Amino acid sequence: MRQIIVQKSRLCQFHNNLSSPDSVNGWINKSVVTEFILLGLSSSRELQLFLFFVFSVFYGAAVLGNILIILTVITDSRLHSPMYFFLNNLSFIGVCQATFATPKMIADFLSEHKTITFKGCMSQIFFLHVFGGSEMVLLVAMAYDRYIAICKPLHYMTILSRRLCTVLVGVSWAIGILHSASHLVFTVDLPFCGPNKVDNFFCDLPLVIKLACLDTYVLEILVLTNSGLLSLICFLLLLISYTIILATVHRQASGGTSRALSTLSAHITVVVLFFGPLIFIYIWPFESFTTEKFISVFFTVFTPLLNLMIYTLRNKDVKEAMKKLRNQHVGSKEAF
Repeated sequence: MRQIIVQKSRLCQFHNNLSSPDSVNGWINKSVVTEFILLGLSSSRELQLFLFFVFSVFYGAAVLGNILIILTVITDSRLHSPMYFFLNNLSFIGVCQATFATPKMIADFLSEHKTITFKGCMSQIFFLHVFGGSEMVLLVAMAYDRYIAICKPLHYMTILSRRLCTVLVGVSWAIGILHSASHLVFTVDLPFCGPNKVDNFFCDLPLVIKLACLDTYVLEILVLTNSGLLSLICFLLLLISYTIILATVHRQASGGTSRALSTLSAHITVVVLFFGPLIFIYIWPFESFTTEKFISVFFTVFTPLLNLMIYTLRNKDVKEAMKKLRNQHVGSKEAF
């Protein structure tokens, strides 16, 4: 009888340990990680001050420039076409992409303790993949827009109706959210019980997973498959679309291939700039590279700015609309 009582006591204690808030996935852990330490880009104080001013300028330019494009497209009726509707949404994603991690990075340059809460870290992972996934699908929609405009110009406005454009943008956001949620659903339940240093300026999913207190090989494969599959599908669709477009322009245009490359150079350049770093990151996502931080900076800070410069500021219609908006603003000030 005494042995039975002792066994029941041990079973009750084991059950309490499992249900205790100090346990993670059944493992007793009295030091569950509640925050992560971001090692940032550099430990040099002088370099951090320099980077503070540099990234403040680039961040401000990316956000203000993309917001200006959004206002320009909205206010100018000449830009109310499918192409500029997609460009407007790309600019909005650019603002979001530049904002989810860059302001904290800039603030951390002036801080000695670069920490982020567990919830904040999961939020960064979520938004990174939402904006990244949405932009990939949106680039496919923009390629479809160019395909219809060049290969079926007489049916352009009929096929790409306002409703279809809205649906395509909605689908891009839906896929981005589902893509990100599929990552986050298993990441939030990982047991983080010790190491909490992330060797980057934001919570990058592969780096965070490595800190979990279990074998992460299967999770590494899942991350690689999830991100790689979406990237591969979008890249192949873009490759097929632009190949067909270039072949069509080559047959129809008098300028041949050179004119085709001139017409589509902005679109192809943005695709290369986006998928180049993405492929580099996710081919070997769990290895240490000296250039990984540079690629992270490029994706979060420079890509929104480059999209702005390549897609819009080189566009004659957009530049004329921006001049008109500026003149209206100046004229209203003088009248006041």
